[in-house]
Formats: sequence, structure tokens, C-alpha cells
Amino acid sequence: MALKIVPHRRRREGKTNYKKRLKSLKSGSVRLVVRRSSKNIYCQLVEYKKEGDVVIASSSSKELQKFGWNVDCGNLPAAYLTGLLCGAKAKGNKLSGVILDTGLAVSVRGSRLYSVLKGAIDGGLEVLHSEEAFPPVERVSGKHIADYAVKMKKEKPTQYKSHFSKYLELKINPEDLPKLFEATKAKILSEGK
Repeated sequence: MALKIVPHRRRREGKTNYKKRLKSLKSGSVRLVVRRSSKNIYCQLVEYKKEGDVVIASSSSKELQKFGWNVDCGNLPAAYLTGLLCGAKAKGNKLSGVILDTGLAVSVRGSRLYSVLKGAIDGGLEVLHSEEAFPPVERVSGKHIADYAVKMKKEKPTQYKSHFSKYLELKINPEDLPKLFEATKAKILSEGK
């Protein structure tokens, strides 16, 4: 009778790909770990040590409120700003050869994961990357959201009020999202740490 080998709990639950993790740990590089939920983005710079992983710098899209970003923290512009903040926090550590660790997230060109990566690079990190994976600058700045708001305001005003209700409660005009993005980006780069 053959023994049945039971995989690790995290593998059974679909939370960890151990082959991918071992490959990244063997590289000896610092990892830019990006995790996302529907409402938030999390970003960490993690260095492997035998005693356990060491977090060099971290940022969350929730921290963007300190810099004036009071709107949705799960969209493409918020992802970029979260990466920018993480890169600005790690600027003094002089890291090179950082690799992107997206965990089990599916790699899609132009997604929030690559928006975080673009922000981290603009924040001062040297990360191995391909320019083709980044989302267009217009989407990163939130222009697509502003354009949609303008269109919806003209064509469907009642749906506009319900769809952008959080923006309107905060007295933020969704059509001005690119301006808010640029203001928040400037604050992060000036205050950074």
C-alpha cells in the first residue's frame, strides 16, 4: 500500500505556489510584493533572511489619504500612487535588482499590478521590467474615469449621481480626478517618507 503525500496546507488552499517562491528566494533579490483586493492595494519590499523575511518598506492605498487622495483606493491611479509611495519610502536604501512578486495573481498587461510597478520605478526603485506591461499614462492618471464621468453626466444624470456618490459626498468632482492625481503625486514626491 502506497502512502499518499498530502500537500502543504497553503498549497491545498491555493494560497502559495512553492515552486515560484523557491525560485524567487534562490535569486537572492529583494522582492516587490504586490497584493490587491477589490478595495485596496498593498505593496512591500521584502528581503529574504534565514531567520525570516525582512520588510524594508511597505505602503498601502489606505495611506494615500494622508496625501489628499480621499477617493477610491482600489483603482488604477491609487495603485500607481501606492507603488510611488513605497518607492519613495525605500529611496535611501539604494536597492538594485528588485523583482516583482505578484503571488498567485494572474499577470495581465496594463493591470493594477503593473501600475504599482510603474509607480515604484517612478519612486526611485530599480526593478526589472518591460515597458509593454505598463498601463497607458492616461489610465494611470485617471483620465479614463474622468472621461466616463463626463459622458455619464450628460447621458444618464441619475446613474451618474449614484455611481459617483462617494465622490460627490466628499465634494470632489469626478471629472477633476487627473488634477487630484497630480496633486497627490506631487505631495508624495515632496514629503515621501
